[in-house]
Amino acid sequence: MTHADPDRAARGRNDRPAHPAYLTAADLDRRLGDPEDDGRLFSHARCAALDEREEFPLDICRELDVLGLPAHYVPTAHGGTLDSYEQVLQLMRAVARRDLTVAIAHGKTFLGAVSVWVGGSAEQAGELAAAVLGGAVVSWGLTERDHGSDLLAGEVRAGRTTDGYLVNGEKWLINNANRGHLICLLARTADEGGARDFSLLMIDKQRLGRPGYRPLPAVRLHGIRGADISGAAFTDAEVPATALVGAEGSGTETVLKSLQLTRILCASLSLGAADNALDLAAGFALERESYGRRLAELPQTRRMLAESYADVLLAEAVTLVSTRSIHALTGELAVVSAVTKYFVPTLVDEAITRLGTVLGARSLLADGTHRHGRFQKVQRDHRIVGIFDGNTLVNLHALINQLPLLARQLKRRTVDAAGLAGAADLAAPLPGFDRDRLSLLPRTGSSLLQALAGGVEELTALAADGAVPDSLARRAQAVRAAVDGLAVELAAHRPTPVEVPAAAFALAERYAAGYAASAAIHLWLRNRAAPGPGPGAGLWAEGLWLEAALARVLGRLAPGRPDPQDDVLDRLVPVLTEQLRAGTLPSLLHYPLVKGAA
Repeated sequence: MTHADPDRAARGRNDRPAHPAYLTAADLDRRLGDPEDDGRLFSHARCAALDEREEFPLDICRELDVLGLPAHYVPTAHGGTLDSYEQVLQLMRAVARRDLTVAIAHGKTFLGAVSVWVGGSAEQAGELAAAVLGGAVVSWGLTERDHGSDLLAGEVRAGRTTDGYLVNGEKWLINNANRGHLICLLARTADEGGARDFSLLMIDKQRLGRPGYRPLPAVRLHGIRGADISGAAFTDAEVPATALVGAEGSGTETVLKSLQLTRILCASLSLGAADNALDLAAGFALERESYGRRLAELPQTRRMLAESYADVLLAEAVTLVSTRSIHALTGELAVVSAVTKYFVPTLVDEAITRLGTVLGARSLLADGTHRHGRFQKVQRDHRIVGIFDGNTLVNLHALINQLPLLARQLKRRTVDAAGLAGAADLAAPLPGFDRDRLSLLPRTGSSLLQALAGGVEELTALAADGAVPDSLARRAQAVRAAVDGLAVELAAHRPTPVEVPAAAFALAERYAAGYAASAAIHLWLRNRAAPGPGPGAGLWAEGLWLEAALARVLGRLAPGRPDPQDDVLDRLVPVLTEQLRAGTLPSLLHYPLVKGAA
């Protein structure tokens, strides 16, 4: 591994333009310094030691504050620098690549504040923005000990008083519940038996006296051991009326709309974890000898590396398009967010497990035995990402509830052409985020999946002209055939109000796979001319990464259908090797890393 030149990092290797969000994240990386330098505050060695002691990364979070990361959690309209959710995602990915615990601990402030950006008044948003920019930590009090993801069963109550509310009850398994200065609390304000029974209160804990507020002890965790995952207990806590976010009874709607943003941005945690795991496993395979050959030269190892690399690139493609959809296809986020939150963490979990096989026993070593025990830590830490902001089953269930609507729109193939172009074309200017366009139902379905046929036809024409291999067109056509079959099954699906059959979950999983395939196709089509020479450029030539991604996703779309065996995955390994040896991120786009020799 080689050191990246900071000046080159700023302008892009070989003067090739880099995507602005990636440049911003690379700049943060550069200012944080080499994570393999044990003397750095935010180093792999320090994060491993904190994890071993189950200690909160307070000093590292303070450094991120000094470097201005909290400003990226605050919209520009309220005095921050958040005008592109792409930028937030890449910044959090950069932090998560170094350490998931830090990313989760620091990034929680965005999750805690987002309900005010989505549903609060301008005055309330301004006050919260000033607090966040001043260093306040915000937590999000949604879940309870006995109810988990069932938010409508919540028992924490906020009773009306002359001056505000009296809050009673406990919230549990809340990130930064102890360390947070403010908590955005979902509380019951009525008993009518529906979603309108709940309201959101932004509570300043520093203004609550005991016994009104009592912190609950942090729980011990298998992963992210140093994070503050704890709880808060309220006993007749007096909260002013000004703490109410939006109208009384709007809490559930505001939370669900806010989750459309946070579920997509959780993909930053998965991508950061995947970056870390792929770097460790591929670096080891390139250096280690077995049976007189480099480990990376052995067929089985090459296959596992290629499959994992293809999966990570597919996850990145989905995340890029979904994040841009926050701006470009805002009304469709109910489906986009559920797909992304299910698909990306699931894909990355599988890739990390596979990469652990490449490392063998070293994947289990802790302490300073091998690379500060980074692999076993990232594997432990990432398992919790699938639980945050609605677990895998919750997100699949959200898709299942939308299947009748999605089936109708898939049959009609209606497409928001302008929105689709904005989501897929990385050079296209994005409109500002408009919270009023958020909807609990994606009335137009998914423009991305509904545009699959057009994308496949475009690839087929390119193959006919010799611009891409026939094998790429064949795989794209196989994806289209699988989605056409899925559309027939979706049209025949009849929702059940109580017991959801396993077949419905399988339909939702295949819908997500179809979305992922279409995201990859449209991302490649709209950006294939942009990458110039340099590490990773071979990924875009003749659609290499796209063909590999489609080969991987076909197994999910059409289980049991044989995929023609050729060398598409094997052809990925030289590009992965080139990116690693050049000191750039194994990624679809140019990203120079700041790291030392392995």
